[in-house]
Amino acid sequence: MMTTRSIHRSSIETARLRLRPTSAADTKRASEIQSDWAVTRMLNNASYPPNENNIKDWFSSHQREWAEGSAYRFAIEQGERMIGVVDVDGIVGSAGSLGYWLEREAWGKGYAFEAAQALIGFVFNDAGLSSLESGHASDNTASGRVLTKLGFRQVGSRELFSRARCETIVQCFYVLERQMP
Repeated sequence: MMTTRSIHRSSIETARLRLRPTSAADTKRASEIQSDWAVTRMLNNASYPPNENNIKDWFSSHQREWAEGSAYRFAIEQGERMIGVVDVDGIVGSAGSLGYWLEREAWGKGYAFEAAQALIGFVFNDAGLSSLESGHASDNTASGRVLTKLGFRQVGSRELFSRARCETIVQCFYVLERQMP
């Protein structure tokens, strides 16, 4: 069962970023970002090299997912430039899964933390979720630092297949529970 709240698709502003609902028009830019092996190798569901038709199909499903309450996906913009995506998907009941990816030029600037923090506030306060899971490839320690700074706690690791790498990888697995006042 998915969350039943109807939430208007609107943007979220942070100190340095604008998060706006994704659209099929983001396909070309996403394909450019995912053409960088350093980015895509950390994504378990992306293919490398990127398949633009698959990316377009993915983006085309986002408005329907939002309406269903099964996923909330945002393009991360710095200035007028899309630099990545942050999302919560796999929503069942009051739980979902946080993910994010950024172009390499945006790494190390705190953008992943800033975007994810804003999205967590949105899904906990507006969408009514109470828990999130997330994970990162064991060789992506920078993402682990972002999750820890966001308040996630590591609860273990698991093996999963990486489409980009075409192999099974170890993913560090995290959870975050909404703190009740």
